[in-house]
Amino acid sequence: MYNNLTIGVLALQGDFERHLEHLEMLGAGASEIRTAAQLEKIDGLIIPGGESTTMSNLIDRFDMRGALKRYCSVKPVWGTCAGMIMLAGEVDHAMVRPLKIIDISVRRNGYGRQVYSFHTIIDARLNGCVAPLKASFIRAPKVIAHAPGISVLATYDNSPVLLSHRNCLVSSFHTELDDDLSLPRFFIDKFVTAAG
Repeated sequence: MYNNLTIGVLALQGDFERHLEHLEMLGAGASEIRTAAQLEKIDGLIIPGGESTTMSNLIDRFDMRGALKRYCSVKPVWGTCAGMIMLAGEVDHAMVRPLKIIDISVRRNGYGRQVYSFHTIIDARLNGCVAPLKASFIRAPKVIAHAPGISVLATYDNSPVLLSHRNCLVSSFHTELDDDLSLPRFFIDKFVTAAG
């Protein structure tokens, strides 16, 4: 269905394999991204969950910060969990240098440490309809502030957990741990295909 598109998944650290599997299940081209040059060959980018301080350090070690910032400023990008942290404007941890793509402030581990991880169903506004999503919160970031122009597509316990602005989509939670393809399909349809 999406065989004319190639979506990259930042593969420096974290749970990038499941995102690649989801993209392949949808029929899209899927590519592991580990260098700045590889960004030039993709139609959209997913920054996966993982450990945000490690991810931030590896982005610098692989000399990708400038290229990532340029790409994510104009091209379709989706950040999940640690990916949301990396795309945020402000993070409550000095060792994380976010890319400042979407004007939100986040608190790392805002929903608790690993032992407090949980799975739930959230209602998200996707393409004008409300869709239930299987959401896994694992050391998930909590959005504590966002700019007025940011679209809130889903909340959990009165806090935004799925937001978008222009070319950027961010989610506090993981959906790739299950076989629910609603959110990657939404990202491709609403952001990648629309940009093309």
